[in-house]
Amino acid sequence: MLSGSDTGIGHALAKYLDSLGFVVFAGVLNKDGPGAEELRRSCSQRLCVLQLDITSTTQLQEAFLTVSEKVQNAGLWGVVNNAGVLGFPADGELLPMSTYRHCMEVNFFGAVEVSKTFLPLLRKSQGRLVNMSSMAGGVPLPRYAAYGASKAALSMFSGVMRQELSQWGIKVTAIHPSGFRTGIEGTAEQWDKQEKELMENLPADTRQAYGEEYLLGLRNYLLHLPSLCAPDLSPVLGSVLHALLARSPQGLYTPGRGAYIPLCIFCCFPLWFYDFF
Repeated sequence: MLSGSDTGIGHALAKYLDSLGFVVFAGVLNKDGPGAEELRRSCSQRLCVLQLDITSTTQLQEAFLTVSEKVQNAGLWGVVNNAGVLGFPADGELLPMSTYRHCMEVNFFGAVEVSKTFLPLLRKSQGRLVNMSSMAGGVPLPRYAAYGASKAALSMFSGVMRQELSQWGIKVTAIHPSGFRTGIEGTAEQWDKQEKELMENLPADTRQAYGEEYLLGLRNYLLHLPSLCAPDLSPVLGSVLHALLARSPQGLYTPGRGAYIPLCIFCCFPLWFYDFF
C-alpha cells in the first residue's frame, strides 16, 4: 500500500513495483486526476488505485476495507508512507503557523494514522513499514523549519516503531533522500497563494529586519529549486525496494548525492562546524 501516488516518487514507485510483479495499492489524492489516470492506463490490472487523502479518517477506513477484502488472510506485505507536502521554503520566523500545521498534518499525523490503520494487516504477514522522510528530517537545513520539523518527527516515529514492532517481525525503515525532482514543489498557483499569505502576515518590524530585497529573493530561490534537484529517481526507488525485500533491511537509507555527508558531519563534528558547512 502506497500513499501519494499522484506524482513524483509515489507515482514512479507505483509503476516500478507494478513492473516487478507486485500487487500495488496506489493511494492518490484525486482518483480522477491525471496521475491516477496515467497509472490505470500504463500499469497492469494488478494495480488498484485508491482514493486516499491521508488526512481523512473516512478515506483511510474505506481504503483499509478495500485492501483487507483483496488480501484476505494473507495480510499486507508493505506500507509505504510517501505522501507529503513541502510548504513555502522560507526562514522559520517568516513562515505562518498555517504552514507549520499543514506540514505536520500531512507529513507526520497523516503518516502515523496510515501506519496505525494498516498495522493489523502488516502483523499478519510480518511485513514492512517504510516511511519517506527527508534529508531535512535528519539534519537542520535553512528555510525548511516547517518541512524539516515534520519529517524529523516522522523519522523519530519510524525509529520508535522499529523497536516496538520487532516483536511481531515487522521491520520499519526511514528513507532520507537528498534533493530529487518529485513534484512536491507544487504549482505556481499554490506558491502564489502561500507567498501572499506569508507576506500579508509579516509584522512591520520583521519585514524591515529582513528587507524587501531578501523577501523578494525567496521566490527566486523557489524558482531555482528544481535545478538543484536530481531528475533520476532510481536511487530512491532502489532504496524502497531493498527496504521491502531484503531479509535484513536497513533502519535508515540515504539515497541521492550528498544525503549522507551532511548527516555524518552533523553527527560526528561540533555543531558550529556543521552550521558553518
